[in-house]
Amino acid sequence: MSDVQHHPLIILGSGPAGYTAAVYAARANLKPVVITGMQQGGQLTTTTEVENWPGGHAELQGPELMQQMQAHVERFETAVVFDHIEKVDLSNRPFQLEGSSRYSCDALIIATGASAQYLGLPSEAAFMGKGVSACATCDGFFYRNQKVAVIGGGNTAVEEALYLANIASEVVLVHRR
Repeated sequence: MSDVQHHPLIILGSGPAGYTAAVYAARANLKPVVITGMQQGGQLTTTTEVENWPGGHAELQGPELMQQMQAHVERFETAVVFDHIEKVDLSNRPFQLEGSSRYSCDALIIATGASAQYLGLPSEAAFMGKGVSACATCDGFFYRNQKVAVIGGGNTAVEEALYLANIASEVVLVHRR
């Protein structure tokens, strides 16, 4: 493993939250470094149409939006590092992080987002973005006045079903157990 790379501020995550934090930190002259994580650009890189982004054009796709965000933070001289952090020690400052390289930082912003839980069905992947979704607030609009099913067993499933109740004609909640 190489020497430790020290940065005043490290941001874990390269989705909208991570890139937004980087823009504000860079404008405050904090010299942020964004460490992307395994899915550079976050969940939006697997999204098709992004219709809920203010100022986005009618055909805006998730990967395109995330490329624009990365270019934006790089214009502010934010370093974007392609690594996945597997170990973090917050017990002492500077904080210690390990991925394929070792890092330390005075401040850490964790903007790693969420990961959808899928059932693992072969048809699930085939219909992703074509009837199968993992984000009601992102994609609920596409199912306006249609019958939908939410599959899950925790608070998130109930929250998604409640959100869809105002959009879909009917919502069925299927508990996973």
